[in-house]
Amino acid sequence: MSNSGKVWDTREAYQKQRANTWQTPGNRGMRLGGQTTPSGTNSNTVEYVDMISTGNTADFGDLTQARKKGAGAGGFTRILCLGGQTPTNVNTIDFVNPVATGNFADFGDLVNAGQTTNCSHSNNVKTISADGSGDDDGVVITHMASQGNSSTWQNRTAIDTQWASGTGDNTRFLMAGNYPASNQIDSMEIATLGAKADFGNLTRAGWGIATGSNSTRSVFMGGNVTPGTTNVIDFVTTQSAGNATDFGDLTASSFQDAAGASNSKTAIAFGYQVNTIDRINIATTGNATDFGDTLTSTFYQIMGADNGGGGLPQEGAFPQRASVNYMPGSGRALYNGGQTAPADALTTNVNMIHIPTTGNTAAFGDLATASSNGPGNGASTTRSIVYSGYSPASPYYNNTIQATTFSSLGNYFDFGDPTQQRYANCYGNIGSPTRAVFMGGYAPGSPYYVNIIDYVTIATVGNGTDFGDLLAATNNVAGCSSSTRGIGMGGYTGSQDDTIQYVTIASTGNATDFGNLAAAKSGAGGLSSSTRGIIGGGKAPSAINVIEYITIASTGNATDFGDLTEARNSIATASNSSRGVFMGGSTPSKVDKMDYITIASTGNATDFGDTKVDIREGAGTSDSHGGLQ
Repeated sequence: MSNSGKVWDTREAYQKQRANTWQTPGNRGMRLGGQTTPSGTNSNTVEYVDMISTGNTADFGDLTQARKKGAGAGGFTRILCLGGQTPTNVNTIDFVNPVATGNFADFGDLVNAGQTTNCSHSNNVKTISADGSGDDDGVVITHMASQGNSSTWQNRTAIDTQWASGTGDNTRFLMAGNYPASNQIDSMEIATLGAKADFGNLTRAGWGIATGSNSTRSVFMGGNVTPGTTNVIDFVTTQSAGNATDFGDLTASSFQDAAGASNSKTAIAFGYQVNTIDRINIATTGNATDFGDTLTSTFYQIMGADNGGGGLPQEGAFPQRASVNYMPGSGRALYNGGQTAPADALTTNVNMIHIPTTGNTAAFGDLATASSNGPGNGASTTRSIVYSGYSPASPYYNNTIQATTFSSLGNYFDFGDPTQQRYANCYGNIGSPTRAVFMGGYAPGSPYYVNIIDYVTIATVGNGTDFGDLLAATNNVAGCSSSTRGIGMGGYTGSQDDTIQYVTIASTGNATDFGNLAAAKSGAGGLSSSTRGIIGGGKAPSAINVIEYITIASTGNATDFGDLTEARNSIATASNSSRGVFMGGSTPSKVDKMDYITIASTGNATDFGDTKVDIREGAGTSDSHGGLQ
């Protein structure tokens, strides 16, 4: 974060966080290791700069071992150093938190020992790296959030990446150049882990090129050519395949075997056996200018890394420390329980996201009892409720209500008992500031589907209470609400259903007809602002990607909103006043995908980040849904 020495008062910080303008550090560029001349000794030293302003590098710390020819990659909270030579090939992965200086620690191992030669890229969740030694054709994934070994890329493919360079944005990995002197650019889609595709060509054939990127452009700076070196800078629009365009020139041709770093605006390149650092403004074209100097001028075959390039979102989460900086209604959401791969294993895990900030989930705590398959979910601005659900033990119907407070990371506690044990309740929050409502489900004994509506008073520990009845016995309903009206959408009554029905939350009673969906569906995810209800995905009867919406205060039929990034059902959801998030689900395979929409504007969903594991049928809760803020 760069605030020019300003001290934020609590109210201003909270307002900025609510407005999605709170900033996190994303401006550090690093030079990692390398080999010194003339001794030929490998180095473990790490230097850094803050790219928002020019200046010389400063000492950051040390790698776990001296090495050259590896690759650097990073996100907001972690920088990785992958592989390299010590002088023998190694598969070691080191990591560090880039915000504070200090030494790197062991993260895990690459699939194979080898020189990755800067052919890597990260989207803050996954790091993709391609072997650059010429000895192996592997492309591997390293999950940034979880220390451990890398794994082989799905759909492994032969790729000639010897001395190639990597860059990209949040969704696409680009590989450019290779030895001996290729101008080829290939691309791979990060989310789908697919095979490479031809992207286009650089303006020159080369290898050992420094790279950088922002959310729209990737740049290629200097490198080796046959014969000699070059000071040429090229750029491409990352999401549009095609040949590179001339950007300008570096200050000199001393950037072969080079390394780069970038943030949302600036790319820098570290020189070869000189202490020169060049910079460019990625959004424009033109020649590079001097940025500053490294501490020493004798390095080559170094690695570069940053914590804010590639289109990583520059807005960060308000620092949510339990019971200290957290504020009710700030946009904290929980993914509770669910089924994980590979064998439908039920989990007690509870993970959280910050709705205004894209990114992957973080650990929150555990449920008291594992629960999946549409447990009911509800919340106030302070407390999260998980109601009944599917249990891992016979009779498989969960007869418990569980609760936790949003403010304090930790486990759920026993709240009470439902009126009837059941699963396949609602996917989505239904509730007011004081009351949570749970619709339908699947219960033991014929007729299995139930028309039960229950409620609890959120602030008061106790059992569920009968609220009224649905229009028909239904399970897998999508639920949403304003602070006064609760909505049930679709479901399964023996076949997929298109019914929309509502209740007035403050007054017990039976549901009333609201209108109809455009198509019958079950197992969809529901979410809402104070005025608009959203239903996304579901089965009709196979998985679909359709998103529809209603105006909660006015009865009527649903209207097309857009599409999810991928068709799926059994989706957990969360929302605040402006943004809705769809978490996990089944395609029918379980997925780790999270999408988001801006509720007030129709359009297709956008990638939000990843859940920690492939998961479906969990319960999503939020402290700011349905106008609770």
